[in-house]
Amino acid sequence: MNHDAPALIVLAHLRWNFVFQRPQHLMTRAARTRPVYYVEEPVFGAWDDSLVTRPEPSGVTVCTPHVREGDTPENSQARTAALLGALLDAHEVAEYDLWVYTPLELPVADLLQPRRIVYDCMDELANFHGASPLLKEREDDLFRRADVVFTGGHRLYERKAQRHPNVHAFPSSVDAAHFRQARSPGGDPPDQRHLPRPRLGYAGVIDERLDLDLLATVAAQRPEWQLILLGPVVKIDPGRVPRAANIHLLGLKAYADLPSYLAHWDVALLPFALNAATEYISPTKTPEYLAAGRAVVSTPIHDVIRPYGEAGAARIAHTPEAFMQACAAALAERGTPAAADRLARADALLARQSWDVTWAGMRAHLDGPLPGQLRVPAPAQAGAFGGSDD
Repeated sequence: MNHDAPALIVLAHLRWNFVFQRPQHLMTRAARTRPVYYVEEPVFGAWDDSLVTRPEPSGVTVCTPHVREGDTPENSQARTAALLGALLDAHEVAEYDLWVYTPLELPVADLLQPRRIVYDCMDELANFHGASPLLKEREDDLFRRADVVFTGGHRLYERKAQRHPNVHAFPSSVDAAHFRQARSPGGDPPDQRHLPRPRLGYAGVIDERLDLDLLATVAAQRPEWQLILLGPVVKIDPGRVPRAANIHLLGLKAYADLPSYLAHWDVALLPFALNAATEYISPTKTPEYLAAGRAVVSTPIHDVIRPYGEAGAARIAHTPEAFMQACAAALAERGTPAAADRLARADALLARQSWDVTWAGMRAHLDGPLPGQLRVPAPAQAGAFGGSDD
């Protein structure tokens, strides 16, 4: 592997082995041309400080700080920074860029000396349930420090564009070839093989962003429909997830296995609530569902309406009744010329996007000349390292 570019230190709020999403897609591509150290949130306990590292097959080195418990947040972050400094020395990393996913990690960034700082703002984390009150203050500081800012969607770009002179929208993309495997279905996975049809599925994190009341309503009013939910339940009481004979929680699945599940669904769902946590989301699963050849029904999420709803590639429903009608229409359309036409419109959109293209665009901003702005150093602030999983 030829590593010509400066190393990349990624300060992440998501565990590498959590749902395979934007950070994993981007960093596996970054690792093709530069060393990538993906730094997870610390694990605290009654031990001496250490940095546990493991190389991934992609070339990414995952780093998990093990930090002694009981210290102040400020000192704990300083000790995390010291562990990273020792790692860079041990690997003889003379030049590196810093890639930040959550502003809460800024105090660690302040103790490092990167060539330049990237803020990849994949969501409005301050709007999430249980978010730290420090997030907004830290983001203000990060905007002053960052050389370039990326956003995970168009709606988020509109919110952030006025806050920094070098902001660029890079919406969620897709590995279309991976999900296109679902169009030539193989065996049905064992844990859904016994379920009757029709099947309507959702793949992703199950948290406050899902409209759980909507799911309960659909399950109750359409008992012949099987609702399949793939993904972990996080940040909410699992007891809030509706239970019914036709709701099937199958848990977190490996990214490699998702096409085999989607291949045997009839409709793919984006049943998001309309709340502060979803106002700026750009769901990665939208193009993934479409690449898999599934009919898609979504609540009115801004970055699903544009471009997928406007192009006729996804159905958008504003009420529970409209959502059920859209699902019924998608089921009735199976195997018809109208379904083939809808799939063709989806493929036309997908042809213009890929994670390879997204990373190439980001890399051009990362390695190219920067606008002539001055970075304003911000003092370190006390607070917990990392953020909540999303």
